[in-house]
Amino acid sequence: MHAQDIKSIAILTPEQGTDFGWNQQGVEGAKAAGKATGVEVVTAENLGYGDVRPTLRELAEDGNALLIAHASGYNTAAPEIGAELGVKVAIVDSPKSLKKDAVADYTASGHEGAYLGGRLAAKMSRSGTVGIVVSGEPPSWNSQSAAFAEGVKAEKASTVIRYAVIGPAAYSDAAGGKRVTESLIAAGADIIFGQGNGSSFGMLQAVETTKATDGGKVLFIDVIGDKSTIDKGYLLSSVLWNLTPVYTAMIEDLKADKFGSRNYNISLKDNSVSLLKTKQIPDDVWTSVMAIRDQIIAGEIKITPKFDADSVHALVSQLK
Repeated sequence: MHAQDIKSIAILTPEQGTDFGWNQQGVEGAKAAGKATGVEVVTAENLGYGDVRPTLRELAEDGNALLIAHASGYNTAAPEIGAELGVKVAIVDSPKSLKKDAVADYTASGHEGAYLGGRLAAKMSRSGTVGIVVSGEPPSWNSQSAAFAEGVKAEKASTVIRYAVIGPAAYSDAAGGKRVTESLIAAGADIIFGQGNGSSFGMLQAVETTKATDGGKVLFIDVIGDKSTIDKGYLLSSVLWNLTPVYTAMIEDLKADKFGSRNYNISLKDNSVSLLKTKQIPDDVWTSVMAIRDQIIAGEIKITPKFDADSVHALVSQLK
C-alpha cells in the first residue's frame, strides 16, 4: 500500500471520548496523529464492551485503512474482521498477536510514570499508608500498579500499601470506585493511586468527600488523562499518557508498508508518559521527583514492567 492510498483510519472506543482518561486520550491521540500525517480519522465511541464485529465490519467496508480497537475486549473480534475483510488492525494488551501486514499491538505501559507517582506518594503521605484502586487487572494497569508499589518502597520502605480491585472489568463502575476507595481510606490510606476510566470519577468523589484517618485531606493520583479542569483541590498528580506518538508511528509504518512488523509503547524519554504537576505538590518535592525522572531516562534506575496480576499481588502483599 502506498502513501496516497491511505485516506482514513478509524478508532473504536468502549466509552465516550470525554472521560479525561483512556477513551479521551485514545480519540484525541488518534485525531492529532491524523492531523500530523494528513490522514482523516473516523471515531466510533461509546460502543461498550460487548460484540463490536458489526461496527468493525462497517468501518472496514467504508474504506478505512486501519482500525484501532481501543479496548482489550476487542482483541478477538478486531483481528477476525481484519482477516475477513483484509484491513489492518491495532489492538491492546496482546503483544504476541503481532502479524505482518495485519495486526499490531500497543500495550501502552506507563510504568515509568507510575514509579515516579509512587515516589511522590511516599514523599507526600502523612499516615505512611497509600492505596491502589483498580477497575480490573489488564496488563497496562498491572504494570503501573507494580511500578507504583516499587516507587513507594524505594522512597520509604516502611510505607504500607493497600491494594483493591473493584471488579474483573469494572472500568465504568463509578459507584464501585467510590465504595472501594472509601474502604481504603478507612484502612488508613491518605493518598490513592486510581486506575479506572469512568470508575475513576467515583474514586475522585470518595477522595473529595472522605477525610483521612487523621482528619486531613486525602489526595488522588490519576492515570492517563488530566482532570485538572474538574479538580476541587484533591488531585495530586496523574500519570499522563500521550498516545499521539504511538498512532503517528502506526500511520507512518502503514504508509511505508511496514505495519505489523513491530508493537508500540510509551515512555518518559519522548514525553509520551509524564507526571502531571499540580499546585498540591511543593516545589522541592517536584524538583526531587524530576531528578528521579532524569535518572530513569539516563538508565540509572531501571523499572521492569510486570504485566501479570500475580506479580502485582506478590509485590503488594510482600510490601505490606
